[in-house]
Amino acid sequence: MSAAPLVGYSSSGSEDEDEAEAEVEAGDQAGPGAGGRPRLQSALPSQRWPVPDSVLHMFPGSEEAPEDDSAKHGGRVRTFPHERGNWATHVYVPYEAGEEFPDLLDALLPHAQTYVPRLVRMEAFHLSLSQSVVLRHHWILPFVQALKERVAARPKFCFIADRVKIYTNEEKTRTFVGLEVTSGHAQFLDLVSEIDRVMEEFDLTTFYKDPSFHISLAWCVGDARLQLEGQCLRELQEIVDAFEDSELLLRAHAEQPGAWGDSGRCFTLASPVAPGQASNARP
Repeated sequence: MSAAPLVGYSSSGSEDEDEAEAEVEAGDQAGPGAGGRPRLQSALPSQRWPVPDSVLHMFPGSEEAPEDDSAKHGGRVRTFPHERGNWATHVYVPYEAGEEFPDLLDALLPHAQTYVPRLVRMEAFHLSLSQSVVLRHHWILPFVQALKERVAARPKFCFIADRVKIYTNEEKTRTFVGLEVTSGHAQFLDLVSEIDRVMEEFDLTTFYKDPSFHISLAWCVGDARLQLEGQCLRELQEIVDAFEDSELLLRAHAEQPGAWGDSGRCFTLASPVAPGQASNARP
């Protein structure tokens, strides 16, 4: 039995391509008067239509810097300029005020305002465990995860903050009336040592070498230490000492730290986080 011969078939596509190439070559070689095909010329007009201004200015080459109007933020001034993609935050322990805590504030703040009328009560209360730092957006999740691994296993502890003290930020652009921690300082230092390790991993600024842990009660723009320290400070401390059950009232538990994000969003270390808007962190 003889084997059938193998026959090779060329594809019609390749034949068409060969014929098209041959025709093109013939057209190139022959001139217009020799029966060859003239070369195709562009049908596009030589003059271009102008681009509308609305399109030209749709995507500006450089972004305008955000307006930084301190009047819209109670007179507060940024400690560093805003940059797109940067997220300011700091680590803190929330302070849950007791039922009688507002009564103590109602006694302290009006007295302090007799010395500095522009003092304003804080909207929320906390103890800072880091300086304000700037994170890139893609750092947020790993940063919070690193903090959780460092501090999540730390046990809760009690602390007392009952010593009135006057503070300013580093730039002396804001002044705070606060209650300094008098019991629990060592435990807070242990927390800060763990947080500082995370800061170093991200090449961020660590906390102060000799920190004064405190709860800010009120603030004002500018350096008002001269008016608030001395006689006013002594009188405020007398109000705290004379307040009924002040030691019990100002005793609290240090819960899980959190990261105060931009625009006042709390990055709780015990749960997933989401970024806020870029701004300076709270005092």
